[in-house]
Amino acid sequence: MAVIETEAALHEAHRDNHTHRDVNGGWLRPAVFGAMDGLVSNLALMTGVAGGSVSHQTIVITGLAGLAAGAFSMAAGEYTSVASQAELVQAELDVERRELRKHPQAEEDELAALYASRGVEPALAREVARQLSKDPEQALEIHAREELGIDPEDLPSPLTAAVSSFGAFALGALLPVLPYLLGATALWPAVLLALAGLFGCGAVVARVTARSWWFSGLRQLALGGAAAGVTFALGTLFDTAVS
Repeated sequence: MAVIETEAALHEAHRDNHTHRDVNGGWLRPAVFGAMDGLVSNLALMTGVAGGSVSHQTIVITGLAGLAAGAFSMAAGEYTSVASQAELVQAELDVERRELRKHPQAEEDELAALYASRGVEPALAREVARQLSKDPEQALEIHAREELGIDPEDLPSPLTAAVSSFGAFALGALLPVLPYLLGATALWPAVLLALAGLFGCGAVVARVTARSWWFSGLRQLALGGAAAGVTFALGTLFDTAVS
């Protein structure tokens, strides 16, 4: 009796706590990618220019130009990419919709065979497929999930992806420029703030992944620091070559 009660309690707790984060939404990937890209690309751009021994005003203009160009580029790219993906999905759904209309029995048989291949008894699989196929829209959704691996009701939004990418890139790209806008005349405050931002972004990303915050933060710090170091060296090399 105690075992039964314990199992019931565990089941109840599992039911109450068994929730998942949205992994198909259209904002997380472009926001994360945009922030990281803004930080790394603008930091690398500014350190590359700084390696050429230019004035701090030139570095500031370079950083602001990189922020604007990168943010608009990221937004346009994300919008086009997600919109194209959605158009492809809709085209495939139209194909499936036509097949359901023209060959309903064949599609029902296909669904029954799919369930049977997953271990459902053939008679039960056929009955389940028959009942699910009564509603054309429900049948379309099930075929889309099973054959295409998509949920027609949960497709990413191109506008959401574009806005998320634009805002995240601009925010990330602003960090290296911010010390100069506040009066700094040397490169090191911008580098320190940007590297701290990279570590912080990596740590925040770890909140929605299985990685530890310090590992994710250090990984982003290392990648961003390497990019800045290489571009600074290239800027110094080019300055020496053309002088």
